[in-house]
Amino acid sequence: MFVKTIDFSHYSSIKIGPKVDVMIIELGDKIPTNSFLVGGANNLLISPTPPPLIMLSKDFDYCKIDGDFIEIGASTPTGKILSFTRKNNIAGFEFVAKLPGMLGGMLAMNAGVKSYEIFSLLHSIKIDNRWIEAKSIPHGYRFAKLNGVATSARFPLKYGYDDSLRKELLKLRDNQPKEPSAGSAFKNPRGAYAGALIEAVGLKGYQIGDMAWSEKHANFLVNLGDGRYEEAIELINLAKIRVFDSFGIKLEEEIKIVTNRDQF
Repeated sequence: MFVKTIDFSHYSSIKIGPKVDVMIIELGDKIPTNSFLVGGANNLLISPTPPPLIMLSKDFDYCKIDGDFIEIGASTPTGKILSFTRKNNIAGFEFVAKLPGMLGGMLAMNAGVKSYEIFSLLHSIKIDNRWIEAKSIPHGYRFAKLNGVATSARFPLKYGYDDSLRKELLKLRDNQPKEPSAGSAFKNPRGAYAGALIEAVGLKGYQIGDMAWSEKHANFLVNLGDGRYEEAIELINLAKIRVFDSFGIKLEEEIKIVTNRDQF
């Protein structure tokens, strides 16, 4: 275990956040409680005063075939997962192409593309050094209740990598903005699309300071240069208020807002 100073205004995908000391967890370390686990910081909006932060070291960055399973460490980048499965002709992971982040973040939010989700492949997760079967972990659309720190996961081994499926799913991401963002800001409500609702209430392209709802896809909160946490929060709250007032729909954040008020 060691400490590393990380500037989240450079490290996070939305390019917002303070420069803080982060505890790096190595193999065999006891995992601290009352801390927030950061992976690639691709779906995070970190406040100027975050709670204690921890990250997994490179000890948890691996892919290996173990009998009838593929085991993947939680700090393994999605690009490495795709390369490993393509090289070994393993099916099921084609949808991770161009998904940002690491396996741990995918597990924490049951990440995916359309009907393809990480939990649909999953056998078990190692949480706080104990293997737990996926079927016993509450999860759903962009949601999983891990109740601890995931360090690795196992998936049943299935051969037959399909590159045509990878290309087909990549096309679904063509409408995403190029500016720094944290991915989709809100989950899609049942029977609706968050981006369409935000556009319908006149917020597509709406800007406060250097933060804006993207002109390309209204559900993406983008940083146009020197965006600030407070500006991002103001836009998120404005979208929630306008959509509820117009449609009676409560938007739920997909982006994780990390503040010192988080409860663990």
